[in-house]
Order: sequence, then structure tokens, then C-alpha cells
Amino acid sequence: MSGQLQPVDGDSPTRCSFCSNEAAGPCASCDRPVCGDCCTLTEGGVRTWAICLECDRTKGRALGGAWNGLLRFVLTILAVLAAIVALLAWLSSR
Repeated sequence: MSGQLQPVDGDSPTRCSFCSNEAAGPCASCDRPVCGDCCTLTEGGVRTWAICLECDRTKGRALGGAWNGLLRFVLTILAVLAAIVALLAWLSSR
């Protein structure tokens, strides 16, 4: 023993998924841990997010597609609820 603190299983820092350096945080798209060298920053949003280089190559660095998908999901739920309310109103008026 060298007298220094020894890392235990849960104490070691999270490592980058691509180069095994210490990770700075998760990718905003795929949630894998990335370091500062293996990520790019998003463009055109209110906040800046880090995206891994693989997601940048495949999906681009903008998160607009993810926001559009969320918007479509919410609008679909609202349309289904509106249809149910319309059906119940029609059935109660009979």
C-alpha cells in the first residue's frame, strides 16, 4: 500500500464510452457517458447540451427531432382524449 486513498468499486470515476478517459457527463441523445474530447455541443437551443460523436454523425447535433417526437406524442394523446370526450358527449346526448 502506498498510503494513498484506494478506489473502491463504486468510488472510481465514470469512464467515457469511447476513449475510457474520465467522463464529463452523459450524451443528451443516447445517455452514454462521454468526455469533453468525444462530444460536440448542440446548436439552436436554449441550453447547450453535449452529444457524443457517434450520435452527432448519425442524428446530427440538433435536438429538434427529439422535441418534434415529444410534441407528436403529446398531440396524439390529446387527440385520443378529445375523441373519447366527443364519443362520451355523443352517447350522453342520445
